Amino acid sequence: MTINRLRIYGIGLAAVGLAVLPLVNDNAYVQNMAIMAFLLAVMASGWNIISGYAGYISLGQSAFLGVGAYTTALLSIHTGVSPLLAAPVGGAVAAASALVLGLVGRRTRGIAFVIISFAFLEFMSLVVSNWGSLTNGNHGLALPLPSWDRAYLNWPFYYYLLALLALTVWGSWAIRRSKFGIGLMALRDDESKADGIGLRTDRYKMFAFAASAFPIGVAGGIYGYYIAFLEPAAMFDIIIAMQIVLAAHLGGVGTLWGPVLGAFMLEPLNQFTNQTLSGPDAGSWRLIIYGALLAAIVLFFPKGVLTEGANWLARRRRTGPQAKAGTRLTPVPAHLPAAVLVRDRAPAPAEVPLLRVTDLSKSFGGVRAVDGCSFTVERGSITGLIGPNGSGKTTVFNLLDGSLTADHGTIHLGERRIDRLPRWQRAHAGLARTFQATRVFPQLTALENLAVPSRSFSTTGLAASAISGKEAERAREWLDFVGMAAYAEHRAGDLSYGQQKLVELAQSLMLEPELLLLDEPAAGINPALVERLGDIIRKLDEAGTTVLIVEHNMPLVLSLCDHIHVLAQGHVIASGPPGRIEQDPAVLDAYLGDHSPGPGTNPATSGATA
Repeated sequence: MTINRLRIYGIGLAAVGLAVLPLVNDNAYVQNMAIMAFLLAVMASGWNIISGYAGYISLGQSAFLGVGAYTTALLSIHTGVSPLLAAPVGGAVAAASALVLGLVGRRTRGIAFVIISFAFLEFMSLVVSNWGSLTNGNHGLALPLPSWDRAYLNWPFYYYLLALLALTVWGSWAIRRSKFGIGLMALRDDESKADGIGLRTDRYKMFAFAASAFPIGVAGGIYGYYIAFLEPAAMFDIIIAMQIVLAAHLGGVGTLWGPVLGAFMLEPLNQFTNQTLSGPDAGSWRLIIYGALLAAIVLFFPKGVLTEGANWLARRRRTGPQAKAGTRLTPVPAHLPAAVLVRDRAPAPAEVPLLRVTDLSKSFGGVRAVDGCSFTVERGSITGLIGPNGSGKTTVFNLLDGSLTADHGTIHLGERRIDRLPRWQRAHAGLARTFQATRVFPQLTALENLAVPSRSFSTTGLAASAISGKEAERAREWLDFVGMAAYAEHRAGDLSYGQQKLVELAQSLMLEPELLLLDEPAAGINPALVERLGDIIRKLDEAGTTVLIVEHNMPLVLSLCDHIHVLAQGHVIASGPPGRIEQDPAVLDAYLGDHSPGPGTNPATSGATA
């Protein structure tokens, strides 16, 4: 029996068992434990969207529990609507507050985001405590008692939270398979790279925060109705935030079922501490216990119990995609994917160059890495940018794609000036780039890596499937074009360096760029892959894709390029066709210094290497 089948059976049995539990067991204590486990599982699954998928650790997620609870309570008190019906409004208000918080913290990451999220928790506690005319402050807020027959005990709360948990898990599953979810995981792996291939990372983070807050807000409304009395200290409690984080880590951060499993594993401990710890120091002892448990999980089960167990079982059974070491790459297809736009390579007589760089400068302290650099790249050409180490080539690329901001100068892509645009807008304008040190998203499969790039942003498009449909079909065509179709389901981090180079190239081609920047694509790969890379670039050139390449492999540059620019000390010292460049005295001097080249020597063979 396969692991997937066992998982399906286990989940099905657990769902049936939980659904019939109140019918076969009327023990109020057992039902209460289940209700609290559902509540914690909903919160942990919501937290997993922003922190597990996107990698933004939030310690203020319990604030949305309080926001949802107070919103639901106030709406019910002032309108007479049942809290069960008002709870979704509490979720909507929680999501709106998360959007505002996401807007404030969209430029932060790491410990700064943790601090902002925790500050939000404390801020909301202060607001509720001091806004006495609305919330009754520290005196608390009483909710109306349930109106149903006492014979049903806690059934409405139980089944409401069970249904909410099912919807939350389904929503988390749908997000994970969507363009939105793949983008969030790309942010987690390499946010800067995701920004450079067209993702509106600020929007992704804000929407992720709202999606994580909504189910917690709804659960807060039901929880408030369940306990029938709200007070700021209990509803905006850092211990609840710790429990959310602990539950997700216990089961497995970034997984679908890990937060649910972790919540059901943690809830018995919560019940134990609630019953055994009392007095003024109870809260402190609970923090110590939960902190120690979280430290133990990070040390011994860093990926969570569910993830570590699945990995161990996979190793024992040798399941999952197996490595294909030594497998020969398929020949480069004669034609590009059918959906690719083939551009006219013949420029109009008065047409401006595709790329114009004018007087570009960039300094780092007292070092002028780029100093008045100017050059052009003609539409439909393969242009080389060469020079000795430290000449500023990669810095120029970083200025072109927006990784760095120029101190002076302009960059035009066609008629459009792009040096003031953010990175994602440059990608949308038609610029794509690969890196000298390959940057793929290691936790995503090769196919998912190609689902991340975006030439435009559409809120409705975020719901599209990332692993099926037309876009996935186009991604498979590009993988086939570069020879990586057999590795579509392999994690990119498990591929060899050369294979990652090909995946990153295919990823850039998903943008169908007008200008493709290749930063040392042949570095660190074997001669067979270098030859294949040359064939791929020629095919792209035939289709009208303009290529600007930085490369130290001079035979490759001389065989590929129509035109070459030579950089030295941050500015262009020579430009021209390959035949002229390899004989230019200024180029020879830049590569070889004051040493005169010997007879028959040229920079293509005499040390023009990185």
